[in-house]
This record gives sequence, C-alpha cells and structure tokens, in this order.
Amino acid sequence: MGRVTGKTAIVTGGALGLGKAAAVMLAREGARLVVTDLKEAEGQAVVAGIKSAGGEAIFVKQNVAVEAEWQGLMEATLKAFGRLDVLVNNAGIAFSGDVEHTTLEDWRRVQSINLDAVFLGTKYAIAAMKDHGGSIINLSSIEGLVGDPVLAAYNASKGGVRIFTKSAALHCAKSGYKIRVNSIHPGYIVTPMVENFVAESEDAKATREALVALHPLGHLGEPDDIAYGVLYLASDESKFVTGSELVIDGGYTAQ
Repeated sequence: MGRVTGKTAIVTGGALGLGKAAAVMLAREGARLVVTDLKEAEGQAVVAGIKSAGGEAIFVKQNVAVEAEWQGLMEATLKAFGRLDVLVNNAGIAFSGDVEHTTLEDWRRVQSINLDAVFLGTKYAIAAMKDHGGSIINLSSIEGLVGDPVLAAYNASKGGVRIFTKSAALHCAKSGYKIRVNSIHPGYIVTPMVENFVAESEDAKATREALVALHPLGHLGEPDDIAYGVLYLASDESKFVTGSELVIDGGYTAQ
C-alpha cells in the first residue's frame, strides 16, 4: 500500500476496462485521481467508488482528440490538486480493416484518438510536470510491436505511440526535466473493447478460442494485469526506466 502516495494522476478513458482498473489501483495505492472519459455516468461511478473507499478523485468529461479539452483538463487538475505527477494516456478505440478497405476518414479517426491524443496529452503533461518531474505512461499494444493484416490503421496508431514515446522520453531526459515516458503493450485483455470484438464476430466461441490460442500462457489477460504495470511505472520504483516498452502479453510477441 502507498506506492504512489502524494501523487496526482490523470487516467484518460478511465470509465471502463484498462483505464478503470488503472485508476482504481492508483487510488488504492494513495494517488489522487482525475478520471476522464466521454462516458460521463460510468466515469462518475468510478470516481464514486474511489471516494467510497477513502480516496480522492474527480471526473472530467473529455474528448482526447480536442486540444482545447486537454488545456481545460490541465486547468481542472491543477485547480483541484495543485500539481500533476502521472499521466496515463489510456483512451483509445479499436478498428478493423486492411489497407485496401480502410477509408481515409477511418484512418484519420483512429489516428486522432489513438495517436494524436497521446501527443497532446504528453505535450501538456510535460508543461505541467517539468518543474518537479513525473511519469507519463502511454498505452500502446502488441499491435504496436507486430503487424496484423486486418489492422492497418490500428497498427499504425499503436506503432506511432511506441516510437513517439521514445522521442518524448529522450527530450525530457536531455532537457533535465526528470519526467519519464514509457509505453505499455498489452496482449488481448478481457475488457469491453475485446468482449465487443468477440460478440460481433460470426462465431463468438471460435473467436474467443482463437484469441486465447495466440497467447502461450493459455488465457487472456485481466485488466489488473495491466494496472499493475501502470502502478510500477507511476511509482518511484521505476525511477531508472524511461523510453522503454513494458510488454504484458502472455507471451504473444515472444513467438
């Protein structure tokens, strides 16, 4: 307990899935939380749960693809808690489509949420943290490490997060900001996003079995598997880790 006591953390896309798990775990370990999402009712429920457990949290409705809303988020965070120590760039969307059948409109929509928002969050978090340091954690994916023939736009967005993270990490280190920037690369985790993907397939049972088979450990991951990685990177335990890829994928990319 208390691994991030005294820190203020923002978790985008914190209403459900990986974001919710990360927010709850950070709060349990002592952080003050700013939970953001477009899903206001679900986000408020996460905040209520944190408060009922004795933690501190606020909810901010945010479209991560809009720069002005990042500016508003930083203002709300500093007003509520006086500082920012951790940003978890978690918000993202899934999209299936090969290069031939992905429209430019779809491509740009995926990049705006999965990659542009990570750039904006990182940019504004650096401004808020550079006087005292902090940790920026960008959620990429196994699909930021390996290709998939039917995930052209998603691959590009998550691969972009991976290499952008390294650039930002080097910038912060060489500028003397004491801000660490790292990426996390989950395998398939049991979240609403993955559950919807399975449910929308022609044969849900076969699709789930196929996903499980991709992971040598023989099962899908759980949200807390990723939240523990977020907690490590948010804490001072990872003070010598920057520009790195934390792969939590049940062996998927080891093959």
